[in-house]
Amino acid sequence: MLHPCNRCPSRWADLAASLATLAPVPASELGFETASWGRRAVALFVDWIASTLVVIAVVGWDDYQGDNASGLIVLGVFVVESALFTALIGGSFGQVATRLRVIDVDGAGGNVEILKAFGRQVLIALVIPPLVFRPDGRGLHDLMAGSAVVTVQTWHELVRDA
Repeated sequence: MLHPCNRCPSRWADLAASLATLAPVPASELGFETASWGRRAVALFVDWIASTLVVIAVVGWDDYQGDNASGLIVLGVFVVESALFTALIGGSFGQVATRLRVIDVDGAGGNVEILKAFGRQVLIALVIPPLVFRPDGRGLHDLMAGSAVVTVQTWHELVRDA
């Protein structure tokens, strides 16, 4: 069992304790269905292409192709773009294009706060957190941010019922 340190903020300690139990969280506990992994993958692909095109537009094709660090620059653009868009409009460019929304599970379907959105995107950039997920479809990045990815239809239903 993981034991949180005394220096950890209580939110991190709570997250460590919930992950340590390995108790599955039924999807019904959320009260709504999360988006499919296929749509999330398409949204990620759209985001990556858009971030790459932004970098090429700024630095030019020759510099993009000739710079070994261009992949890291694209990753940085992806993290900033997706975090800002998630906090401001409810999803990254790719998520909005594929009709997905990232919602705050405690906020009746509202947008995720900016710091939570940045933390969420940094964890996504690390690759592993999205691959470790619970039965309700939320990965470690969503658990940390208190978020969930839903379809626009589900989001409308949540907002209407709130």
